Amino acid sequence: MADRDIDEDSPIFAIAVAAELSNMHPQTLRQYDRLGLVVPARTQGGSRRYSSRHVQQLREVARLSSEGMSLPAIARLLTLEQQVHDLSRRVNDLERQLMAERQSRPGARVFAAGATGSVVTLRHGARVRRATDIVLWRPRDAHSD
Repeated sequence: MADRDIDEDSPIFAIAVAAELSNMHPQTLRQYDRLGLVVPARTQGGSRRYSSRHVQQLREVARLSSEGMSLPAIARLLTLEQQVHDLSRRVNDLERQLMAERQSRPGARVFAAGATGSVVTLRHGARVRRATDIVLWRPRDAHSD
């Protein structure tokens, strides 16, 4: 399997490996976990498992900390980055769902207003009887009252 096929969020690294990859001591990783900075997944036995994304976050924490940023500020930054990541994934999922829906039902998303105000789904190419199925609404002119 190529590196690009591995999910960056898969918890695959034990703490010793993650510490080595991020050039940190394992105790530092434990402290960051306790502080909520970089929180790894846990196995059923309670062992920490880090993803490649966690390793990237650990490197970023080290860099920002060495530049003088406080740990609470770093925590806030990581939280915002996680929210952006989660939202991006959600948008991608929704775009895929929409594309699949459009491909599986071409032309099925045409709507009209029924005489009672209900929404009516029309098949592609279907004609609507104007007298009974579509009501044209025009706002009153304020000057004509």
